[in-house]
Amino acid sequence: MAEANELTEILHLEQVELDMFRGFTPPEERSRIYGGQVVAQALTAAYRTIEDRLCASLHAYFIRPGDPRIPVMYMVERVRDGGSFSVRRVIAVQNGQQIFNLAATFQTDEQGFEHQFEMPDVPAPEGLLNEEQLREAAGVAPQPGRRLWPVEVRPVDPIPWGDVGAHDSRNALWFKSRQPMSPDVPANQCAIAYASDMSLLDACLRPHPVNWDTGGMQTASLDHAMWFHRPSDFSDWHLYVMDSPSASGGRGFNRGSIYSRDGRLAVSAAQDGLIRYRPKKA
Repeated sequence: MAEANELTEILHLEQVELDMFRGFTPPEERSRIYGGQVVAQALTAAYRTIEDRLCASLHAYFIRPGDPRIPVMYMVERVRDGGSFSVRRVIAVQNGQQIFNLAATFQTDEQGFEHQFEMPDVPAPEGLLNEEQLREAAGVAPQPGRRLWPVEVRPVDPIPWGDVGAHDSRNALWFKSRQPMSPDVPANQCAIAYASDMSLLDACLRPHPVNWDTGGMQTASLDHAMWFHRPSDFSDWHLYVMDSPSASGGRGFNRGSIYSRDGRLAVSAAQDGLIRYRPKKA
């Protein structure tokens, strides 16, 4: 029997009413829903109201932490269907309150001018360790109750475990779905949307002598934007190249370029994140 594809299961939504869908979170010990999951499920909900068009861009805001113990309701508004573009707005609700909203554009297939930044020359993923192997190599025990992410991540230049020194914000990793995805373009876009929130916020933390475990650190994704340039298959490795041009006012700005294995720029991403440091007084 084939192993279940958890990423595909996460992206599966139950239709409740016309343009209203219910999404679920896999069981795990987390206090809030992973942001990429809500982005991906909201995009999936929008796609359920679209025919023969592909997502060109999305812009989203995280309003409240999502509770992983209860379902999320996604309500889609059909804003416009034009000759070439469609626009959808999605509101995610838990306990009667908005936790997230998203606006997305969808475009008919069209030919035009083409150019792109070249993919950086980095080591291939086959010679790199994934996050679980890096943790094991550092002698760090797995976190109790923490499930295996449905996306495998292999950092190109990982920071040694426990290192809290200052580093260049520019970094890269390879990632892909652990289980094969269907060739369906919308499904792969939603899968990449799920993965795009992984590690992006790290870019604005790297230049500072802190990490995710530093006491007094408060971090959260505030907004998230994506532009889909070219279709790609997330069953294969993608290179995620990230940097952070600026941090100020308790927020860090992050950018990402996602290349398919063959060097085609598939997706661009940007995110503003909360990086508030309030060390405890002695």
